[in-house]
Amino acid sequence: MKGLHNLKPAKGATKRRKRIGRGEGSGWGKTSGRGHKGAGARSGSKSRSAFEGGQNPVQMRLRKLRGPHMKKSMPFEKFRTHTQPVNLDDLEARFEKGAEVTPDGLSAVGLATRREVPVKILGGGEISKALTVHAHAFSATAREKIEAAGGTVAVIPADRGPAGRPSSPED
Repeated sequence: MKGLHNLKPAKGATKRRKRIGRGEGSGWGKTSGRGHKGAGARSGSKSRSAFEGGQNPVQMRLRKLRGPHMKKSMPFEKFRTHTQPVNLDDLEARFEKGAEVTPDGLSAVGLATRREVPVKILGGGEISKALTVHAHAFSATAREKIEAAGGTVAVIPADRGPAGRPSSPED
């Protein structure tokens, strides 16, 4: 009869703890695995994360320029706008003539799969089909090529919430 009173781990799942400092016959006597002398042999010695053995650590080697106005400054990419690029040749290959292209439709065909990041249509490649394209942003060449092919361009407003995909991940 199995019950809480007789539960135990599966065979081989547990291991006996290593008992160091219990004589030379154990294999872990004398220095108990700490070697001879040095910082690691002393009491209270723990290896800090990011400790590089006395070498100047990476956070001290890097320059410390403050403020978002410099490319090399500390808050990396804090003010960059993030978009998912989609080229026109991808639309040409994945959508039928007259189709309505939306962020959800792009996600369904394997383009622009991150829901929280806005979609930008870029002018890479050619398009011959008349499509109605809904996206958060368009490059000038993409807009020209879509309209030249007989399609229409619709810009999705930035503050539409999760269903309309917000303009930035922070929203």
